[in-house]
Amino acid sequence: MSKTIVITGAGKGLGRALARRFAREGENVVLLGRTASKVEAVAEEIGAGAMALGCDVGSPDQVRAAFAAIAERHGRIDALINNAAIFQPSLVAEASDEHILNAIGANLTGAVLCARSAIPLLRPNGHIINVTSESVAMPFAFLTLYKSTKAGVEQFTTSLHQELRQSGIRVTSVRAGQMYGEDMSMDAPPELLGRFFEANAKAGLDLMEGPLSHYDSVTQVFRNLLDLPQDVHVVHVGVHARAATP
Repeated sequence: MSKTIVITGAGKGLGRALARRFAREGENVVLLGRTASKVEAVAEEIGAGAMALGCDVGSPDQVRAAFAAIAERHGRIDALINNAAIFQPSLVAEASDEHILNAIGANLTGAVLCARSAIPLLRPNGHIINVTSESVAMPFAFLTLYKSTKAGVEQFTTSLHQELRQSGIRVTSVRAGQMYGEDMSMDAPPELLGRFFEANAKAGLDLMEGPLSHYDSVTQVFRNLLDLPQDVHVVHVGVHARAATP
């Protein structure tokens, strides 16, 4: 029986790769993204069975409206993948109000809001998967906001797992490493990017030379999590890039 899987941040990157893979494998995918045209384009590419909804996950009203539409079409869902995030380097002292609020809204508040709306729709043995980042445990410069919100998502995962463990709903965080694929870009002016790379090099992180994993490769981890036997659960998973062997 096909699963119904809701994926946030599905207009590009890992979210889009997940939507494509699950659709190929016969699942029903629901794509959420702040820019409606992006998720609609992915849904059109995927074809029948894909549902696209413009949704700023940091907005309670937009999240409620999106999940009401999902419930109307599908009734119940099998999984929510909280993938939406804003990755924008900045020093806290230089961050604008908009940057701070958007980062917290997309990266942390969005995961909480979407989980709240998904819980009543999840079938028994449903799964909430929250995407975090290996940067939480590394000395990345210019990423205080990003790292802090992702650390918050990991704590949210731990606590929500405890809250829902008697319900049968599984909650997992996937701490992902650096990835690449089509449309890879970083939302920052060139001068700021230069400072970002320079500061991280001083911290011992050569971002230009480290290994990268492809989005498509990382989707296997999510497939495995959704296919876990009913008597198995994993709360936290770390996925890191490695240099491919010849």
